[in-house]
Amino acid sequence: MKKFAGVAALTIGVLLVIFEFGTWRGPTHGATIFEERCAACHQPNSGTRAPVPDQLRKMSRDSILRALESGVMKAQGTELTRVERTAVAEYLCDPNASASRPVAMTGFCLAKTAPSPDPPGDPVWNGWGVDARNTRFQPGGAAHLSPDEVPKLKLKWAFGFPGASATFGQPTVFSGRVYEGSEDGTVYSLDARSGCIYWTYKAPTTVKTAVLVGNDGRVVFFGDTQANVYALESLNGSLIWKTHVDSHPAARITGSPLLLVGRLYVPVSSGEEGAAADPHYACCTFRGSVVALNADSGKQIWKTFTIPAAARPTRKNALGIQLWGPSGAAVWSPPTADLRRRTIYVATGNSYSEPSSAYSDSVMALDMDSGRILWWKQLPPNDRWNIACIADTKANCPDKPGPDLDFGSPPILLSRRGSQDLLIAAQKSGVVHALDPEHEGEVVWQRRIGRGGPLGGIEWGGAASTDIVYFPLSDWQDSKPEAGGGLFALRVATGQRAWFAPPAKLSCTAQPGCSAAQMAPPTAIPGIVFSGSQDGHLRAYDSRQGTVVWDFDTARGFPTINGIPARGGSLNATGPAIVNGTLYVNSGYANGIAGNVLLAFSVDGK
Repeated sequence: MKKFAGVAALTIGVLLVIFEFGTWRGPTHGATIFEERCAACHQPNSGTRAPVPDQLRKMSRDSILRALESGVMKAQGTELTRVERTAVAEYLCDPNASASRPVAMTGFCLAKTAPSPDPPGDPVWNGWGVDARNTRFQPGGAAHLSPDEVPKLKLKWAFGFPGASATFGQPTVFSGRVYEGSEDGTVYSLDARSGCIYWTYKAPTTVKTAVLVGNDGRVVFFGDTQANVYALESLNGSLIWKTHVDSHPAARITGSPLLLVGRLYVPVSSGEEGAAADPHYACCTFRGSVVALNADSGKQIWKTFTIPAAARPTRKNALGIQLWGPSGAAVWSPPTADLRRRTIYVATGNSYSEPSSAYSDSVMALDMDSGRILWWKQLPPNDRWNIACIADTKANCPDKPGPDLDFGSPPILLSRRGSQDLLIAAQKSGVVHALDPEHEGEVVWQRRIGRGGPLGGIEWGGAASTDIVYFPLSDWQDSKPEAGGGLFALRVATGQRAWFAPPAKLSCTAQPGCSAAQMAPPTAIPGIVFSGSQDGHLRAYDSRQGTVVWDFDTARGFPTINGIPARGGSLNATGPAIVNGTLYVNSGYANGIAGNVLLAFSVDGK
């Protein structure tokens, strides 16, 4: 009788799922959907940046499903029923990597043995970097790592992210703790010395931003890919407030927030470029923005759109779908602060649709108090582009599309005593621009270091000392893994090349996603620059001449402090955080070599 009741309940459950989500068509259904709806963008040399099937088959079911329901593929996923999304995920996934069942983690900190937090005045790496000017330069007294010690760096501990195929955000190190977001939305508070877990908080979707600590170390802030901003208690992870900063369905937060004098400045980007690949989608209406929130309450103080006027109807595409514009100018990276001028600087992305916006592909200055646009410098105009331009059906691609050369990296503000202040902005075009913030972004110098392209030039950022700026080159090419890469040192005053370190010879060419491209933002300390590569290597360069003094291959398996199977992969969206003699770095990225690990290094691994 019990057996019959169980079968009956299961049958009813299946029928309810079919009724709610669509017709079940058997195990081959996922393959059919993928071939009909997805395969064109997930093929080698498609130019879409999407992972190829071999890379997708290394991902977990839940990871693929998250991407379709709340992540980077949400726009495409909304065109499918829940059953169809699940079928695609089950067709593609690695069944051994599935995280659909509860994951047992070890490595939680024991109250009796866990070290006390370091005092708040201790050195930190907070959010995107160590200063609001976004230099990514950690002074020697805080780094506690000399050039002579760097070759002695060894793995101290590894932490695995359950069910993930990519790592995001950036390790934040504050008062003896490491704060880290993840692909499934879990935010972790770890012990900086051992990697044990103090607490976790589960957001509903991916957390790509770095975690930012503020309010005298009592609160942590971050954003997710549904455009929510959170404030948590730093000691226990309990929620203080949560604010939704943009109502557009494609809105997301990828750039780390900036905290200044009780205000949280949040950049807003989107995934609408991808949604435009569907010819039935009414492209496009999103416009980037910066939102200022009260750090205590989460209430909005001001919001400034990077395109002042909302999109309006323009023309209809070949299928008769109404198109809209202007749109785009997303803010992908963290804001940069100029306290002397009380100004916030952001860099914007390309236009998605016609007409072109005068504010896309620009460096923009906003009044810190009111959000008013003070000036902007567009570099260059008329860059209209979305994924439809490289899809099989180009109904939503603008006429005369641009090359997709937006800014993915934040401006670096360099204030030099007795010399002109400069804003250094690096672009996917492969050009580094030096602008004068005192004269509305007037160009001081420009230097081309690469050929550029949709995934070329400078992707996520650079680092700077007083006199030198360091930029890694992507110039990634699907069909040429050996293309791109290298690290450039430019003189701040003139843009002249101080040195160039060529990319290392690849040893992983047989592995899908392997590339010499260097997309990750570098990190500088006195005498050394660290730069990660798509091939999984983290390298340390002598900052005087560019020679490699340390090289660690992260693209392998690691035993982890929390008992989660973990592998490293491409170093892409984030760079190392260096505090008190320890280097922390995430490894793994979906459009390169997948991975799910946070690594900590110190001299002799101690």
